[in-house]
Amino acid sequence: MSLLVLLPVVLILLAFSLRIAQEYQRAIVFRLGRYAGTRGPGLYWLIPFLERQQTIDMRTKTVELEQQETITKDSVTIKVNAVLWFRVINPADAVIKVANFNQAVYQLAVTALRNIIGQNQLDEVLRERAHINGSLLQIVDAATEAWGVKIELVEIKDVEIPGSMQRAMAREAEAIREKRARIIKAEAELEASRKLTQGALEMEKSPIALELRRMQMLSEIGIDNNTTTVVLIPSEFTNAAKSFSQMVGQGPQPASAGPQ
Repeated sequence: MSLLVLLPVVLILLAFSLRIAQEYQRAIVFRLGRYAGTRGPGLYWLIPFLERQQTIDMRTKTVELEQQETITKDSVTIKVNAVLWFRVINPADAVIKVANFNQAVYQLAVTALRNIIGQNQLDEVLRERAHINGSLLQIVDAATEAWGVKIELVEIKDVEIPGSMQRAMAREAEAIREKRARIIKAEAELEASRKLTQGALEMEKSPIALELRRMQMLSEIGIDNNTTTVVLIPSEFTNAAKSFSQMVGQGPQPASAGPQ
């Protein structure tokens, strides 16, 4: 009769002692207040009334840091937020060495973000974001290693700057673009002047070619402006043209008749 009473009690105790941990879970077991090991994944047992457990999720977690108002190295007040990815790699340390590792990681990341922004100027924050992300990752990861937490990635999400600073940066960017345009134009004019100088030197060697070029330019001016242009032809060109026409007009001389 006693066995019939004891058997259900044993079965109930066994049912309450049986535990299952998922593949991504680990159970930190304490026996009479002392760490008794990490169990899971799968099926495991707890000693009733003597052991208790705390389950830890081993998957990567995403934490979005709230927007922080901070001052850069060059005394510009900005608002910045970031996103943090981390996971537990040592569940025992995450439970034993820190009271709430999620909150601890969050507060540490916020403090590190404010500090690293204060060590950089505004231009560096805007243009070297990847470098700042890497530095922030190293700082937070080194501090959380003792808690059994691995920081996988840190990314600055948004940087909000004052409106007056935005207008000043826009004016600076416009000035830089104008400067580049002037430099390109000056370089083009310099190259064109070199080509013109080279062409002039070549034409000096051939007066007829020079005069022909002048005639072509005057003809183009007349066509473009739809006007009548009076051209004064230099004497060098007219003399050369006269000599050429005389040579063509004379033609070959007939052979003299021989004696009959």
